[in-house]
Amino acid sequence: MIMRITPRKHLPREMNKVAAFYLFTTLDENTISKFYKDLKIISEKEMVRGTILIALEGVNGTICGPPDGVDAVINFLNKNLLSENLNLKISWSKEQAFRRLRIRRKNEIVTMGIENLSPLSQVGEYVEPCEWNSYVDDDKTLIIDTRNEYEVSIGTFKGALNPHTDKFRDFPSWVEDTLTPYIEKFNPKRIGMFCTGGIRCEKSTSFLLSKGFDNVHHLKGGILNYFQNVSQDNTRWIGECFVFDQRVSLNHNLQPGVHSLCYACGHPLSPEDIKQSDYIPGVQCHRCINCFDTNDKARFAARQLQFDRLNEHPKTESES
Repeated sequence: MIMRITPRKHLPREMNKVAAFYLFTTLDENTISKFYKDLKIISEKEMVRGTILIALEGVNGTICGPPDGVDAVINFLNKNLLSENLNLKISWSKEQAFRRLRIRRKNEIVTMGIENLSPLSQVGEYVEPCEWNSYVDDDKTLIIDTRNEYEVSIGTFKGALNPHTDKFRDFPSWVEDTLTPYIEKFNPKRIGMFCTGGIRCEKSTSFLLSKGFDNVHHLKGGILNYFQNVSQDNTRWIGECFVFDQRVSLNHNLQPGVHSLCYACGHPLSPEDIKQSDYIPGVQCHRCINCFDTNDKARFAARQLQFDRLNEHPKTESES
């Protein structure tokens, strides 16, 4: 479960470092309480923003800031998680990728809602990025995208099965209602699963194994690790990869893509979507124009005004 990605060399000094990480481990309430306070202090001191989730089962987050500051937070995490190494993916951004710092205590670091399910007990077989193309190219391997519909809509692997879920909590129901009869009918020789950074596949493969599925595999480090280690000339990826920060999407070079976000419904928008006459920044897009009432749209407009002011005069904020 240990993965390291070497930062890119020869980057301008003003570039922000973005670190996406997770670790399944065993924490107790006392450890979490102290860990939370110290993590908040060091993140604020180092001018690092982002979202970090802490639970009894481990830690999950994405942070952005000065390279030395991000390194300090990552070193703190490694030191305080019983010296274990985080599953870590690094990318870079010209702009700060987050508006504020959020550190939250959660029941799960990635929410599936299934009790007593732990990737520490069992997990699918890891597939290195350099081996993943052979899985995609094999018509007897069922490739499953474990991400949500709005993520899949802007990019996925060639031929991948889309569960059409709105949230990860929907995945177990999809397995019961759709995947199980699909497997019985087509009997693929193996299953290959993937997600953005690997964490959702840790739980989804663990869940499939708990339900009696076999030959369950998953892309180690997810799409971001694949982008880092497989050249664009050899890629099986189509489109861009959605990320949960202000960059919205990344291309195969781990650079910000062309998509932006509708802050009303949360869906990614292409440049063509933004050109549509019914698009109002922060208020509505063509997908959600009829989803909200007048009061909602007034609230969205006020929020967008606050965002615009924040972008003009950025502040360092923290929020529990």
